[in-house]
Amino acid sequence: MTQNTSTEAPTAMADQRARSIYDLGPSTIYASRSDPRFSYCTYVPEHIGKPGARPMQLVVVMHGTGRGFVNYREAFSGFAKWNDCIVLCPLFPAGVRGDGNRDGFKHLIEADIHYDRILLDMVAEVGEKFGCDFSQFALFGYSGGGQFAHRFAMLHPERLWAVSIGAPGSVTLIDPEQGWWVGTKDFAGRFGKPMNLEALRRVPVHMIAGKADIETWEITHREGGKYYMPGANDAGRTRPERLETLRRSFEAAGVKVTFDLLDNVPHNGLACVGHVQDFFADALHALREPRAA
Repeated sequence: MTQNTSTEAPTAMADQRARSIYDLGPSTIYASRSDPRFSYCTYVPEHIGKPGARPMQLVVVMHGTGRGFVNYREAFSGFAKWNDCIVLCPLFPAGVRGDGNRDGFKHLIEADIHYDRILLDMVAEVGEKFGCDFSQFALFGYSGGGQFAHRFAMLHPERLWAVSIGAPGSVTLIDPEQGWWVGTKDFAGRFGKPMNLEALRRVPVHMIAGKADIETWEITHREGGKYYMPGANDAGRTRPERLETLRRSFEAAGVKVTFDLLDNVPHNGLACVGHVQDFFADALHALREPRAA
């Protein structure tokens, strides 16, 4: 009995020490349990679970084509600490199928890979790990992440308490007359569920871009390109123009949008983070204090 106790105490101490180093605060990078080709990191406030602490909410930040997921984790760490949130930053590597494709995750499905399902399992994994209810979460994505974010919101609005869509290079309009990805024709056939506009109308939606985000070399679709289709460039020439078209599409469907165009800001997601956090803070207050809101 004495021997077991003496063994268990150091083991528990080691487990606690490892948790404080690798799980609390800025975490190490973990492979997803559902598909180890994909991974994630988190920021978890160290006061989680302490007496008097509020239940944690979840903020998911989706990287763009450059995969700067750790940079976004660092940018949201202060917000997480002071607002009692866990931050989850997935990594969906480029060329995961061996073909060098940088863009597959932006469209939610790439061959047999369903990126929305992978993200939802990461959310469940983190919720189970820390004993949190993440049946709803906030989602921010910029650039390629903005493409992912607005399409995810169309597909799973019931899972979101807020979404912020940053400077997507291509947009999917709520338009059942145009084929996917330009519009939402055959949405149910593609994703196995119809679009739930009533649920989307209940989600606080934010759209943001810089006024100086005017380069078009990366976002102009040309015939023969991977994702070229009729209407691919019709939403506008620049990212701000395309985001404005997306806003009009959402609002025509009855979805209220908070829209920010930032002066003197080029294509720079980290320059937009402060405005995104302000939006999330307001949505978080409404979530936690519905009567006051």
